[in-house]
Amino acid sequence: MFRRKREQHPEGSYETVEKTESEVFAKANKSSDFTTLSPLEKNNLLFISFYNTMIDPNILHQSVLPFLIEKAADIKELSDLKKIIPIENIKIVKEPVMVEKAIHEGAIVIYFKDKKGEFALLNIGDHRLGQRETNDTQNEFSVIGPKVGFIEDLSTNLHLIRDHLNTSDLIFEEIIIGSRMRTKIVIAYLDGVTYPEYVNTVKQRLEELDIDVSYDNTQLEQLISDHTSTFFPLYITTERIDRTVGALVQGQVVLISDKSSYALIGPVSLMEFFSNPEDFYLPSIIASFFKLLRISGMLFSIFASAFYVAILSFHYEVVPKDLLGPIIFSRANVPFPPVAEVLFLEVTIDLLREAGARLPTKIGQTLGIVGAIVIGQATVEAALTSNILLIIIALAALSSFTTPIYKMSNAVRILRYPFIILASIWGGLGIYAGILLLIAHLARLKSFGVPFLLPIYPYRKGGLASSFVRPNYLKYSKRPWYLRPLSLRRDSPDSHKDPEEGLNSE
Repeated sequence: MFRRKREQHPEGSYETVEKTESEVFAKANKSSDFTTLSPLEKNNLLFISFYNTMIDPNILHQSVLPFLIEKAADIKELSDLKKIIPIENIKIVKEPVMVEKAIHEGAIVIYFKDKKGEFALLNIGDHRLGQRETNDTQNEFSVIGPKVGFIEDLSTNLHLIRDHLNTSDLIFEEIIIGSRMRTKIVIAYLDGVTYPEYVNTVKQRLEELDIDVSYDNTQLEQLISDHTSTFFPLYITTERIDRTVGALVQGQVVLISDKSSYALIGPVSLMEFFSNPEDFYLPSIIASFFKLLRISGMLFSIFASAFYVAILSFHYEVVPKDLLGPIIFSRANVPFPPVAEVLFLEVTIDLLREAGARLPTKIGQTLGIVGAIVIGQATVEAALTSNILLIIIALAALSSFTTPIYKMSNAVRILRYPFIILASIWGGLGIYAGILLLIAHLARLKSFGVPFLLPIYPYRKGGLASSFVRPNYLKYSKRPWYLRPLSLRRDSPDSHKDPEEGLNSE
């Protein structure tokens, strides 16, 4: 699955050939945003080089240049800069490869022209430039509960996690991947809770990656996945802080990538994709009802169109007599077989959905509403499809939106098409064959080595109820056993007692 990784340079570079000073600056000078200036009139041998798109110009003009000009006579060696410039962590290096890395991270390089091979590095990068001012969740919205989400800055994301889970058991381990664009990946887990084998598995897969650029955690998910030939997501990608903290407390591993506003959670089971973080802020009865509603909506979305095709093509006898008349009347003038009109409407709905998602928000909303009404009404009046099917397709599309995780919603959308084709060929038998193939496929999937269908398969009675409903907090004292947590209980066994007993004892 993974290609062998090239040998890594001690300083973190994958280049096997050492670059010289002239090569580093010659390559940098090809870029229009690379600047070299000589700030001292009496000492024009001192130069400063930097990428003006990476630094904070206020620091350069307020904390660097004025002190260099004022104390120009005192600068004999680069080490003198530590006494002159009021900036901490001024590094004196001799390796050109370290200079190249530093200027790409927002550092300025100060050097003497006649003293080659020695450089002073001052990191004045503006790492907040271009970042969002607010970090509200955009795609995982909830009516109640926290609205705070991740942004595209790694240090901010780590701060938010530790601020919500301020314990010394929270461990961050950093790994750098990418031979061309060095990307920091942080593995987060709860020491004493998370099963160590999961952490080792993640480390091994990341270290074995051989890629030049890692753009986002969503790309990383595909690179470290247990199975690449499936359209089911095997890890949860989330922008919510509360879902991430909840996963850490359960004993799962979380991956946070620099320049990515999503965290990657694993291992996970299929039923976790139908849990919404908002469920934990509602009473257990209400939250359980909504979760069962999402699961029912997912099943209806997958099978509704397929059953329509199967019934009208092969199984008219299962239709009640009172409903048979309206169905015959609605299809009296439709010239196409059921499978053709179903595929036509399904593709139309998906086209409207994709167009609405890619257009600006206001235009997309207008297109979705107007397009659905106009096209739906026009197709029925033109006798291209029946009005009953239009209602079924609309309900199926609406049901797919109840899935909280966007990637799982996409998988549900795709699943409808093979079931429609099978229903058009073999009717109900084709649907049953498709269900068996789907179950067999899901049974072989794993997330970090954990079966994807747990606790349904392999069957475990203990975790079955909590997979379909949200347990009461008073009975929700144990972590999911399939995660193999080192600490199974969420609380102290001595403190876990029936509240009625406490009241009676008082």
